[in-house]
Amino acid sequence: MKPKSLIASLLLVLVSQSYAQTTTTGPEKGHLIIAGGALRDASVFQKFIDLSGGADALIVVIPTAGGYDVTDQRKQQIITQWKRRGANNIKVLHTTDPKVADTESFAKVVDSAGGVWFTGGRQWRLADSYLNTKVHSKLNELLARDGVIGGSSAGATIQGSYLARGDTKTNTIMVGDHEEGLNFVKHIAIDQHTLARNRHYDMFEVLDVYPDLLGIAIDENTAVLVTGNSFEVLGQHYVLIYDGTYWDQKTGSYQKGDKVFHLMRAGGKYNMSARKVIPRDN
Repeated sequence: MKPKSLIASLLLVLVSQSYAQTTTTGPEKGHLIIAGGALRDASVFQKFIDLSGGADALIVVIPTAGGYDVTDQRKQQIITQWKRRGANNIKVLHTTDPKVADTESFAKVVDSAGGVWFTGGRQWRLADSYLNTKVHSKLNELLARDGVIGGSSAGATIQGSYLARGDTKTNTIMVGDHEEGLNFVKHIAIDQHTLARNRHYDMFEVLDVYPDLLGIAIDENTAVLVTGNSFEVLGQHYVLIYDGTYWDQKTGSYQKGDKVFHLMRAGGKYNMSARKVIPRDN
């Protein structure tokens, strides 16, 4: 290799490294609600509706992760379900073709939305359909105008940068053939159904490969509300946090160790960029 070519290559590597994401950060504006599956807690849905702009604000529901035919009957079932939750203005957005998702005519409904919700299923279907499309761009624009994006189960994992359980063969493979999420939270892996399905050690399979990621795993009927670089736990059960430490809730001290994590329940808050628990007000 010629000296000038070598220098150019080294400069390219240095520039690439300087832009690499090494800190876990949430969206600069807007909010995320990331739920661990089997969500029934009415207060979590109400929080999502409120952040969307209230009962009459447009909410777009994306059911693509489910892998079923989204017929007119199924769309009506989704609309009825959300009306029971207190939302009056619901539209369903669905395609499995990224070329369709990359068209203005398909994606423009997001322009009017106050909130978008991803339902459960398999997260790789969401990546296949929407990653790096016009829909994806408009979702980021929604956050930039202080909107909210939410989702449960697969709809939770897709919101991170790393797509845990993204393998098309089975949902038991943590590091699979799909590894890129929609990246609303950067430098993070998100798992779900954690305690209900005895998954609390599975995140280490991802962290063994990508040790710099922050890992969070959310139990059923539980969610985190992400605002900026921090989140608050909502719902009924626990969120597990994998940052290489164990936080003693009684003493407020941190202990480092191999294969350790700490648990937080409703009301608990965590700073993702600092990777520290935010102490509760006494």
